[in-house]
Amino acid sequence: MTRRAVRYCLLVLAALLSACSNLPPSSRPAPQVEYFTLADPEAAREIVMMSFSLLDTGYRFGGSNPEAGLDCSGMVSYVVEKVSGRRLPHNAAEIAARTRPVSRDQLQPGDLVFFNTSSRPYSHMGIYLGDDRFIHAPSSRGRVRLESLASSYFTRRYDGARTLLPAS
Repeated sequence: MTRRAVRYCLLVLAALLSACSNLPPSSRPAPQVEYFTLADPEAAREIVMMSFSLLDTGYRFGGSNPEAGLDCSGMVSYVVEKVSGRRLPHNAAEIAARTRPVSRDQLQPGDLVFFNTSSRPYSHMGIYLGDDRFIHAPSSRGRVRLESLASSYFTRRYDGARTLLPAS
């Protein structure tokens, strides 16, 4: 065999081997998203209980502790950190991106509910309590309070829900 023929055979062999080493794009498995989850399922109940202790706390944009005031994501981040020792971002859209989606009919106490209240998705959030109610830190009337998901205001603005529990 000539040198040229050997080089050609090596080139064809290299091309064949490299083609076999990769899966076609359509058959590659989708990357797994690592959602923020609570280690203990009982922590969801603690989140609900702790959120009740914040009722009537003053609102403060950017607020992240009850003494200074809380905004919606600050309230959620504060409660989750106190219960689990782990921190969520202080931004509703980022919290939505880092937590596992759950359908409205599967909502459990301690899950998170999201709303579009500022002409942008996931601009407001709260903690689901059960019985179609949630607790949140709204800017209007300036105090942490309970609301109904069935209210016309929140029904029109509902963006979805997320859970902090691992998938079963």
